[in-house]
Amino acid sequence: MIEWGQEGFNKMEDRTLVVEEINRLRNEKNAIIIAHNYQVPEVQEIADFTGDSLALSQLAGKTNADVIVFCGVHFMAETASIISPNKTVLIPDLEAGCSLSDTINAQQLRKWKTEHPEAVVVSYVNTTAEVKAESDYCCTSSNAVKIVNSIPEEKEILFLPDMFLGAYVGKVTGRKIHLWLGECHVHAGIRPKDIEQMRDAHPEAEMLIHPECGCTTSFIYHTCNGFDGDKNVHILSTGGMIEYAKSSESNEFIVATETGMLHRLRKDNPEKAFYPANENAICRYMKMITLEKVLSSLQDDKYEVKVPEEIAKRARKAIDRMLEISH
Repeated sequence: MIEWGQEGFNKMEDRTLVVEEINRLRNEKNAIIIAHNYQVPEVQEIADFTGDSLALSQLAGKTNADVIVFCGVHFMAETASIISPNKTVLIPDLEAGCSLSDTINAQQLRKWKTEHPEAVVVSYVNTTAEVKAESDYCCTSSNAVKIVNSIPEEKEILFLPDMFLGAYVGKVTGRKIHLWLGECHVHAGIRPKDIEQMRDAHPEAEMLIHPECGCTTSFIYHTCNGFDGDKNVHILSTGGMIEYAKSSESNEFIVATETGMLHRLRKDNPEKAFYPANENAICRYMKMITLEKVLSSLQDDKYEVKVPEEIAKRARKAIDRMLEISH
């Protein structure tokens, strides 16, 4: 068994040994390692799958693995536990939370629902299991428009917790939506001035913007697919960014989301250039997970994330409703 001091490993040979031990334990315990697109590069490199949080949970649920090591944040591990209740779900750092998910809890949602008793609740997947259990539908950034469009027009809609994604959905669908005033601290920090500066520096580059970004609220008032008919601006989920960058004939892209996304984009498209809209758009929670912690998680089965059965059952309904509409 590999052990180390507080300083962790610094030498390349130490890292190689850690990766070898991770691989040994992965095979021994029939474990699968999944990593969100925002994880540090070395964690992405040892993952069996990288991607969006919901897609990762679905992929892991379809494997025959007994153990899921989720390199992401806590609500993502909860979703994996909901989808795969018979598997052991581990998160390498229990403190890896989410500033967006933390903006609303189940008690606050129940109070909001009493103020709008006839409303339909649509919750972004970036929420706790308890909040999902109080919701009618879940959504992702890529299917939020489709979910909202499926709801009868006469129904009030409570959209939570991301106000930027909700504003985007409201603009695209033309629906009146009540927004919870939550935000991701990383995406909210990407402002229109950042985009303008990067576009001036790279005039030929295409813009890939995540709909959670604080910059989107001003952009979408011009046009749903960009501003002033600009075909070089695309509002996409992280999964959408990956697919679009592969298919696009462009060689330069400005990426408005968490900077961890650049590793995956550059790896998949080595001949193309990707620039961060804001180089300080870094999620400290995503960066908490390291190779050392992945190894420790496998060695000691820590930290297990298990959603209570009653909450999981109710949350699963909101997720299943979303999936039925999305397919």
